[in-house]
Amino acid sequence: MFDLFKKQFIDVIEWTESTNGVLSYRYPTADKEIQTGAQLTVRDSQMALFVNEGNVADVFSPGRYELSTKTLPVLTSLLNWDKAFKSPFKSEVYFFSTREQLDQRWGTQQAITVRDKEFGVIRLRAFGTFAYRVEEPTTFHQKVSGTREKYTTSELDGQLRSIITTNIATTLGEAKTPFLDMAANQTKLSETLKESLDHAFWDYGLKLTSFLVQSVTLPEELQQYLDKQSSMNLVGDLKKYAQFQAADAISAAAENPGGMAMLGVGLNANALVGQAFNQGLAGSDSAAAAKPEDPFLVLEKLQTLMEKGVLSKEEFEAKKAEVLKRIS
Repeated sequence: MFDLFKKQFIDVIEWTESTNGVLSYRYPTADKEIQTGAQLTVRDSQMALFVNEGNVADVFSPGRYELSTKTLPVLTSLLNWDKAFKSPFKSEVYFFSTREQLDQRWGTQQAITVRDKEFGVIRLRAFGTFAYRVEEPTTFHQKVSGTREKYTTSELDGQLRSIITTNIATTLGEAKTPFLDMAANQTKLSETLKESLDHAFWDYGLKLTSFLVQSVTLPEELQQYLDKQSSMNLVGDLKKYAQFQAADAISAAAENPGGMAMLGVGLNANALVGQAFNQGLAGSDSAAAAKPEDPFLVLEKLQTLMEKGVLSKEEFEAKKAEVLKRIS
């Protein structure tokens, strides 16, 4: 009789999540018994699981419950209670967080070797984020968290990343999309990978709610080669590129006080303008170089340069006189 009074009875069972990243929590019931008629509160982002002598009994979705034979039908059957039981009972209670675990990071630690249509055999790395939640607490309890007092996302990260990396290697290896087109197909790649990962996550009682591929990259040496190739494509005709540089330099110097003196590096403004006209305005090919430019167009350009301050009035008049001599 004295031992009965020493026992502690639980009449309120609830869990307030105070730490982020906790997936499951075992309610402390050591040396305690749950009072018949106790109140169980399961919040919106939770589910609760009753386990008796290693057997998973009743599962509770969000709500407030008064524990009885009606609310604990499986446990009642396991303990062979009749419908009017009044005695306290001992059972383990586990809470599971069902809210989404957002912004989980994944990445390929080792480059994945694939055969690309354009580059042949290349090595790729991929990075992104995903989100998931506990969907089936019974499966998660039996396969993952077990009887642990607390199980967190950090403890599960390694396993989930291994699953993701394996699926990515298979998907990229079978993909027919060339690397240079992957950026345009990144959304489709994310959707394809999510579909292939859904079943693997479900095996652990988890639901993969989102999966995003943020980047697929090449090894540094191949990326440098592509950068050089892109630069050459942008340059194109080197003569035209030189003309563009000359025109751009003159425009920038005109907007910057003292810029013409710096740009000239020892050359006077007249020599600089002459060089620009000879190399930039006269044309890039030999045929255009041999044919003199329309004098009236030259005068218009000289007028524009004077208005922008590139030429002084005296320099403009001198150049104008040279052009007029060609006309006469």
